[in-house]
Amino acid sequence: MIKNKEELIKNGESSVDREARRIVLESLDYVLEGIDPCQLIKSQIDYDGKILNIKNLSFNLDKYERIFVIGGGKATGSMAMALEEVLTNRISSGVINVLEHTSKNYGTNIIKLNEVSHPIPNNNGIKGVEKMLEVAEDANEDDLIICLISGGGSAMMPLPANGVNLSEKQEITKNLLRSGATINEMNSVRKHLSKIKGGMLVKVAYPAKFVSLILSDVVNDPLDVIASGPTAPDNSYFEDAVNVLKKYDLWNDISDSIKKRFDDGIAKKIELRVMQQYKN
Repeated sequence: MIKNKEELIKNGESSVDREARRIVLESLDYVLEGIDPCQLIKSQIDYDGKILNIKNLSFNLDKYERIFVIGGGKATGSMAMALEEVLTNRISSGVINVLEHTSKNYGTNIIKLNEVSHPIPNNNGIKGVEKMLEVAEDANEDDLIICLISGGGSAMMPLPANGVNLSEKQEITKNLLRSGATINEMNSVRKHLSKIKGGMLVKVAYPAKFVSLILSDVVNDPLDVIASGPTAPDNSYFEDAVNVLKKYDLWNDISDSIKKRFDDGIAKKIELRVMQQYKN
């Protein structure tokens, strides 16, 4: 993993120094290998040509007409590469939003890698999510969708809710990043400004079989917070989002359309999505 390890060891001033460097660098190599997304995915899945095992879940792939792969995040390029290597030709198609300027690092042939920005979302991210929704909407009960999600997915899988545009989401993201808000607080806001976060992606894909492979970058691994939980139950409410914005003195800086969406959510004028979005 560390490409110039031997050079770093040789630069030691004494044999003791060089030995210490070797121990440290080998330890770092071991740690890096252990958290490599490609290796992590391979360690959690097994495929014998018919049965796909994902930890304690088993899928007989002969029962599915098509297998699709969608998702996004900073680690999903490696995750997609691992999945292709394991499933060989069984994947029908797929699209993953990966960090811009990185797609050349991953050798996927079937899964399309769509380069997007982070931490501020861009229009290319929206285009990628729209393609994912096309896949999800086209899938039926005889299809399997595998969703790859990792840290960074919230910014890298943007699709503003009705009445909110990209520039407004970009501005509120910038302000939240500057405010010192925690990732949990930021994502409670972003979930309520999205068409796919807070479990909505799964709803679109129904009745297809849906399974998520998620790499966490959030303490204690809350699935509804990682990438703002596009495939997980939403445990936050419109009130929580508003409270975050007021806590960091951002409420008066947001656009009228975002204020209206939050106000409508609290007033229960917005139809409930997959999970509760406001308090009873």
